[in-house]
Amino acid sequence: MSRVKAKKPSLCTCELLTKEIISKSLSILRAVVTSCYGPSGRLKQLHNGVGGSVCTTSSSSLLFSNLSVTHPILKILTTSVQNHVSRFSDCGLFTAILCFNLVEHFQRLNLSTATVIKISKHLLSLCTDYLNSESCGCRISVDFSNMKTLLCLVQSILTSKPACLLNKKETDHISTLILKAFLLTIPEKAKDHAVLGKSIIVPLKDERVMNSAVLPGIVIEMPEVQLIRKFPIKKLPSDALKVALFCMSMSGDISEPGEGTLVISYGVSLESAVLDQLLNLGNRLITDHVDIVVCQKVIHPALKQYFHQHHIITIDRVGISLMEPLCEMTGAQTIGSLSFISPTSYGYVKDLCSTNFGSKHYFHLIPNDSTVCSLLLCNRNETAWNELKLACQTALHVLQLTIRKPLALLGGGCTETHLASFIRHKPEKMCGQKRGCEEKLIQAQLSQSSATEAAATHKASQPRPPEASRLQE
Repeated sequence: MSRVKAKKPSLCTCELLTKEIISKSLSILRAVVTSCYGPSGRLKQLHNGVGGSVCTTSSSSLLFSNLSVTHPILKILTTSVQNHVSRFSDCGLFTAILCFNLVEHFQRLNLSTATVIKISKHLLSLCTDYLNSESCGCRISVDFSNMKTLLCLVQSILTSKPACLLNKKETDHISTLILKAFLLTIPEKAKDHAVLGKSIIVPLKDERVMNSAVLPGIVIEMPEVQLIRKFPIKKLPSDALKVALFCMSMSGDISEPGEGTLVISYGVSLESAVLDQLLNLGNRLITDHVDIVVCQKVIHPALKQYFHQHHIITIDRVGISLMEPLCEMTGAQTIGSLSFISPTSYGYVKDLCSTNFGSKHYFHLIPNDSTVCSLLLCNRNETAWNELKLACQTALHVLQLTIRKPLALLGGGCTETHLASFIRHKPEKMCGQKRGCEEKLIQAQLSQSSATEAAATHKASQPRPPEASRLQE
């Protein structure tokens, strides 16, 4: 097909970033983020305009990852907020609002760039030094022997996400499960440098939230073909089941030769040769008294049948995301070869049983002593489940960070108001210009943030319909 017009070379234009262009784009994005903030924050429906699913959320991580931002200044700001959320998993919306307000008010003050940098660094040092000091009046110590404090910390995260569609009873139930899952990841015999375990979130959509549960070990969905089969496993004298983990395909597929040539002798069946190799591997596993074979990819049906005849349970298609937790829980090493298996590659579990949640059936690998657990998370629909999953991941990450530094800040605008008052009445004498700039900035940012959240707290708690927002640049 010929072109209507000749293709022109790409052009690179250089234009000044005027205050008008920045202010317009910044005010639109600030309005989008501010309307999501606080207990009365409204939901946003995000769509890419080309096709695909619609994302309904008020979380900063999903909000910025689904917004297509092309303006250089906005790109820097949103990337900075996303980096903050990836590190701390909390206060993403507040960080974004504070950054947007700082940029807007610095523009109005008409100061030089060097002065703006000095003022920003000075304000940052004042805030961080005060928050880290013992005299800080807006922080509280988190006592891990007091479950009530930990539950309040988790509930404050869940209740800030209206798209989860949780009532009071469901919020308490999910908060308890998150706290239980977190405690299961803490090793009982902690050394100098304790390593926390993993909490695996298992999706159970279109189910009642109250059906959610936490189980020690790993839960893997069971295919319908294996529902009619029993588990004829003979335990070892030590009441342990030997496990072999394969990170390669056991389906008998032949790898692509690439640009090379595959030469096969006359009369040789390639499929039979590969199947014989798989059966030889099966004989080796039977000789080593393996009870459970777990494969990241696919196991050949003939090999599955051969294992079943020798009372070996096969679990395939587990995916790469479960391989690391399986290695951690069983103590096994992944096997990537059909010809050689090291005797030290095997691991052990305490037991294997079947369980069902809703309409699905699962294998339940029960560990001897492990810091791996499974959180079976239920919610009414896919949109609410995705938001609840993100909230649970945030809560688990915040609890992990709290172990390193068991401190928390007061919410509801208390911290922002307290910081604004502290800096405004700071006894240090500053130059008139810097002092005036600080007062304006503090009144505009911290007081405005606290007033926004305080006003949102006193609003009527009636649910609002999702609001479709679009960033125009």
